[in-house]
Amino acid sequence: MGSPEEFLRRLFEAAIAAGSPDQCVAQTLPDPPCGRTVVLGAGKAAASMARAVEQNWTAPLEGLVVTRYGHGVETDSIEVVEAAHPVPDAAGRQAASRMLGMASGLGSDDLALCLISGGGSALLAEPAHPVTLDEKQEVTRSLLRCGASINEINVVRKHLSAIKGGRLAEACHPARVVTLAISDVCGDDPSVIASGPTVPDPSTFGDAIDVIEKYGIPAPDVVRRHLHSGSAETPKPGAKAFSRDEYRVVATGRQALDAAASIVTAAGYTPLVLGDRIEGEARQVAEAHAALALRIRGRDHRVLPPCVVLSGGETTVTVRGGGQGGPNTEYLLALGLALNGARGIWALAADTDGIDGVGDNAGAVVFPDTPARARRAGLDPEAALADNDAYAIFAGIGDLVFTGPTRTNVNDFRAIYIEGRNG
Repeated sequence: MGSPEEFLRRLFEAAIAAGSPDQCVAQTLPDPPCGRTVVLGAGKAAASMARAVEQNWTAPLEGLVVTRYGHGVETDSIEVVEAAHPVPDAAGRQAASRMLGMASGLGSDDLALCLISGGGSALLAEPAHPVTLDEKQEVTRSLLRCGASINEINVVRKHLSAIKGGRLAEACHPARVVTLAISDVCGDDPSVIASGPTVPDPSTFGDAIDVIEKYGIPAPDVVRRHLHSGSAETPKPGAKAFSRDEYRVVATGRQALDAAASIVTAAGYTPLVLGDRIEGEARQVAEAHAALALRIRGRDHRVLPPCVVLSGGETTVTVRGGGQGGPNTEYLLALGLALNGARGIWALAADTDGIDGVGDNAGAVVFPDTPARARRAGLDPEAALADNDAYAIFAGIGDLVFTGPTRTNVNDFRAIYIEGRNG
């Protein structure tokens, strides 16, 4: 097996590979249409999905996809644009505007092949009139810091957008729209993945207002007036624009966990898969997982060590401090403190897109002595957690995980390895 750290890293690599467009796009492509095929896409996996389409398509192609800076790849006939994430920028706005223009020129014999993945909400940045990009950026920053779930954030995004919440499919009509999606959301809900640009939107302006009020978001006046106006609601289920469309989820967080679980089983250990829908505050989830790991280590659980506890989903962080870190590093710091030096327990948590929050790392690794080593290095892990500064702890002791852009995104991956009594 190698060391526990090496084993955990191998599980993470398997999770990433399970969501690779090279593995999941080719077998899900539709047949070419009688007319044109225009590829439109957005997300951290959009460029690699576009490349996979080109490598497996047998007819002429054209199109445009937008991905995060640094996540692009070389393509032949599909243009790749890079833009900002998670706060949108002018490049994302221009790309979204161009996509709407391309969509509006499609006819009934044409196919819009839409490639959607996590991150698309920020990258498709065409605000609804009269909201400006600056105002949308301001609201986005507040939403990302308040602890709202991705579902709640995307409800607001859809109602401040001219392209999300089904509006891209609406623009493509009467062409047939086939969407291939790599899911980074709990439950794989198409209306939540990248804010559902090609599917009906069940949420309303009222739902968006509820999110703004729930978290006390200081939205600009023009944003509040737009939401309260209730005008130009997103297209709903049953709308004619979706009558010929098809949506295919081609990779999910569950597939990533299953790939990791197979390796755990092959190594002779027991996988305990908690599921791919774990949500909540990162530090609270960590405390629950630490309690579970300690029970298993103490043989007070139906699953006995050696085993690996696997989970996915998307935790959140309510930012109250001024430090640096994402939900995975915050989860791990809280986990390490809750384990309190317990022997025989290691953990890795990382985002499968290669970026934890807004940092340059995918995540980190926790060792049994992580808090003790941090203190010996002159760091204060408790103070760092209070300041949302988990990055500094793991950077200070050399335990960050770096992958660079993976060009896929099937949400967060967490693995806790618990060795047997003789380990």
